[in-house]
Amino acid sequence: MQQLIDRLSPAGPAPDLEGWVLVAVLAVGCIAATWWPAWRTLRLGVTLVHELGHALVGMACGRRFTGFVLRSDMSGHAVTVGPARGAGVVATTWAGYPAPGVVGAAVVLLATVGWSAPALSVVLAGLLAALTRVRSALTGLVVLTVTAATGALWWWRDDALQQQVLVGVGVLLLIGAWRHLATLLPRPEPASDPGALARVTGVPALLWVASFALVLAGATWLVVSRLA
Repeated sequence: MQQLIDRLSPAGPAPDLEGWVLVAVLAVGCIAATWWPAWRTLRLGVTLVHELGHALVGMACGRRFTGFVLRSDMSGHAVTVGPARGAGVVATTWAGYPAPGVVGAAVVLLATVGWSAPALSVVLAGLLAALTRVRSALTGLVVLTVTAATGALWWWRDDALQQQVLVGVGVLLLIGAWRHLATLLPRPEPASDPGALARVTGVPALLWVASFALVLAGATWLVVSRLA
């Protein structure tokens, strides 16, 4: 029991993350999100957060999350059951594109104040719950891989390593969120999230894209100001 409590507890003082260590972590995160051989695989992690963002907000709005799939072309689909119109479906549909940036900023902020272990605990619990809603072999492989990596980092606790990994992953998610958003320009497809929002609300799709960009800009500012 004490081992479990130790793995759930925040670090005492937060480990130092400065100088060449910070530069190396940021470099790895940036390369992972921009170098095509790495991004081709890691973008599935960004899509995973995107789809789970739909699911989490949908459940918070009273909708029922029944399953999700990830596809190798960076697309995915999460199914929530509930009213076809109304604030709940709007919030659920809107949540996908900002989710990786918001999660990325959150894990960076938590890691830099010594809360890497609790952050990993929450992520691990969410991934284990998501395993019950997997609806394809590729989706299962991605979720199992991320769950195993998160579980190992959580169980064999090293405060400095946890902090470095979470900051790197946070940067990857944030840059990945911008890359996903860029695929909507210059004109969102009718089947995309902003296209669906435009049909439901009558608000032009590009205004929804602008709202995603505004949230990501705020998340980016938080990360830059924290790490600076």
